[in-house]
Amino acid sequence: MKLLPTITLLTLNAALLLASSEVIKEEKLEQIVKTGDASAKVLLKTLGSNLEKHMKSGGVMGAFNFCADEAYPLTEGVNKGLEKGVSVKRISLKYRNPANAPKADEIAVLESLNAMKASNTLPAYIVKQTDDKTFKYYKPLVIEKEACLKCHGKIMKDSELGKALGARYPLDTAINYEMNDLRGAVVVTITK
Repeated sequence: MKLLPTITLLTLNAALLLASSEVIKEEKLEQIVKTGDASAKVLLKTLGSNLEKHMKSGGVMGAFNFCADEAYPLTEGVNKGLEKGVSVKRISLKYRNPANAPKADEIAVLESLNAMKASNTLPAYIVKQTDDKTFKYYKPLVIEKEACLKCHGKIMKDSELGKALGARYPLDTAINYEMNDLRGAVVVTITK
């Protein structure tokens, strides 16, 4: 019974990989994956090391203040250091900051990643061609550290963090996650 959903998801994944009128040549795909993976790692390392530093020095409120005030500018700084035609960002269906809201084409990919995660077939990445010159590399973000749940788990609305989240992000939906949930994705847009 589990075979049909798995085949459907693998077919969907294949369709996402080959979503253009032109099949991505293997060498081009390898370069896109290499660029996408390297760019995603730079962003995750930059944000992760800074978040860890702020968590250690200021606890959960230090981490919150860092994310609220510095995560977006740090992402922009990472983008300035990437090669021409490459940009990176984080997206989620349940976002906190409206700057991390996915575009229509990205929503479809996130929904597919959620379905794949639910059936234990989550890929390491997805590549989608959006036009003749542009590709998007999606790296799924899975909650693998308990520290992530301090700000994205079950948050009491009357706690210091809950009040700060409510004041800064009144439409916040980036809560109530559990370990191993899909949080969203890093998207690397590559224009050749």
